[in-house]
Amino acid sequence: MKSFEKIENIRDIRKKLGLNQMDFWSRIGVTQSGGSRYESGRNMPKPVRELLRLVHIEKIDLAKVNRDDLAIASLLKSRQPDLYASLKKEAKAESKNK
Repeated sequence: MKSFEKIENIRDIRKKLGLNQMDFWSRIGVTQSGGSRYESGRNMPKPVRELLRLVHIEKIDLAKVNRDDLAIASLLKSRQPDLYASLKKEAKAESKNK
């Protein structure tokens, strides 16, 4: 799934993860009532949609990501684009094997 791409069937994603609305939505800073509205079809803002994708689809633990990690990734991408692309490909392959 590409960044900022519309996410279909949010309720199905939540149920597949075995989470209630409170647990699912609180992990990305959304109230249960707000999440319920999104599950019912209300438009979701892009930042919320991206957080949902990162946390519940890509399985990224945001608590473990810090500013230094982002700075290092940015430097690697700009200074060593071939290495960055290779590592990105390896990481995707590893996550599919889990």
